[in-house]
Amino acid sequence: MSLPERLFQLTAHGTTVRTELLAGLTTFLTMSYIVFVNPAILGTTGMDPGAVFVATCLAAALGSAVMALMANFPVGMAPGMGLNAFFAFTVVGANGLPWQQALAAVLISGIVFLLLSVTGARQWLVTGIPASLRSAIVAGIGLFLAIIALQKSGVVIADADTLVRLGPMDSAPPLLAMGGFLLIAILEARRVRGAILIGILSVTAIAWALGLVQWQGLMSLPPSLAPTFLQLDLPGLLHWEQGAAWSVLLQVVLVFVLVEVFDATGTLYGVASRAGLLKLPDADRRFGRALLADSSAITVGSLLGTSSTTAFAESASGVEAGGRTGLTALVIAALFLAALLFSPLAAMVPPYATAPALLYVAGLMLRELVEIEWHELTEAVPAALCALAMPFTYSIANGLAFGFIAYAVLKAGTGKWRQVHLAVWIVAALFALRYALE
Repeated sequence: MSLPERLFQLTAHGTTVRTELLAGLTTFLTMSYIVFVNPAILGTTGMDPGAVFVATCLAAALGSAVMALMANFPVGMAPGMGLNAFFAFTVVGANGLPWQQALAAVLISGIVFLLLSVTGARQWLVTGIPASLRSAIVAGIGLFLAIIALQKSGVVIADADTLVRLGPMDSAPPLLAMGGFLLIAILEARRVRGAILIGILSVTAIAWALGLVQWQGLMSLPPSLAPTFLQLDLPGLLHWEQGAAWSVLLQVVLVFVLVEVFDATGTLYGVASRAGLLKLPDADRRFGRALLADSSAITVGSLLGTSSTTAFAESASGVEAGGRTGLTALVIAALFLAALLFSPLAAMVPPYATAPALLYVAGLMLRELVEIEWHELTEAVPAALCALAMPFTYSIANGLAFGFIAYAVLKAGTGKWRQVHLAVWIVAALFALRYALE
C-alpha cells in the first residue's frame, strides 16, 4: 500500500493521486490572491510587507498541512478576508493599538476559539445565533471590504460636505481597478481557474507597462520573517491605556472569535457537505478534528505575524475538481511554500491591483442578503442595522454590536424574548458592557 493511500484512504473516498493533485492546484489558484492582498492590507498598520508575505505563506502552508494530516479534509487554510481588514482598519486604525498588540489579541482569540472547539461550546454558539444575523454579518463584512477597495483604488474619495464622492475617473489607479474588477468577473463567469489571481497580475502588468510601478524581479529567496515573528506584545495589550484596555480587549477578542466561529464553521460544513464527507461513518470525529485544526492555525498565525487564519470557501473549487481527502490540502500547503520564492512579484503589486480582488470577494459575500427573513421585522431590522453599520462606521465591531443588541431589544420589546437564544443575550450583553466601559 502506497504512502498516500495509507495516510488519506484514497480508494475509500473514490479518488486518485492525480485527481487530488489537480484539486489541490485548482484550490490554490483560486485562493492564492491572499499572498498579495494580505501584505497590502496589513502593511497599512506599519508591519513589514515582506515579513507579512512570508507569514501569510507559512500560515497558509502550516494550516493547510494540519487540516490535511489531522482531519483528512480537502480544505485550504490562509489568513481570512474580513478578519485582516478588521485587524488593520479597526483594531489598529480606529482603536489605535500597535500592530504588535493586535497580534496578541489574535493569539487570545485563537486560544478562546480552541477552547470553544474542544468543549463543544463552538457548536452551541453557532446554533444559537439566528440565521438572519449570521447572514448579515457576512454581508456586512462584504460591504466593509467594498468600501475599503473603492477607497484604496481612488474610486471613492473623501468630501467635506457629503463625506464621500466619486474620485477622478480619468486617472490610472481607479480605471485600472475597475478594469481589473470587470476582468475578474468575466473570467469567473467563464469558469477560468485563478481568475482573481489573473486579475491582480494583469493590473500589475499594465501598471508596470505604464511606468507606474518598478520591476523588482520575479523570484528570489524569501524576505526575513524577523520583523513580525514572535513580535506580539501581550503585556502591552493588557496594560494599553490602563482603563481603556479591558474595553478594547473585550471588543476586539469578541469580534475576532465571533467572525472566526461563523466563517470557519460555515466554510468547513459547506465544503465537507459538498464533498460528501458528512455522510461517512467517521464524519463527526473528522469534523471535530477539522475544527481543532482551524482554531489551532489561528494561534500559529499570530506567532508568525499575520491576522487570523481560517478555512477558505474557495476550497469548494477543489472539491468540484474531485478533491476528497487531505491530499488536496497537502498539495495546497506545498504550493504556498513554493509561493515564498515570488516575493519580488508580491512587492511590486500596487493597492489598486489588489482592490479588484477585495471588491469581487465583497460582491460574493453580499449574496447572503437573500437569506435574511425580510418579511419578519424583528429579524430584518437587526440584520440590516448589522450589515449597514459596518461600512458606515468603518468597523465590523460596531456592526456586530448594533445587530446583536437590536435583535435582543426588538425581540424583547415585541414579546418574543423566548425566541432569543442564550448565546445572543450573552453576546449582546458583552457588547453593551464594552460601550459602558468606554
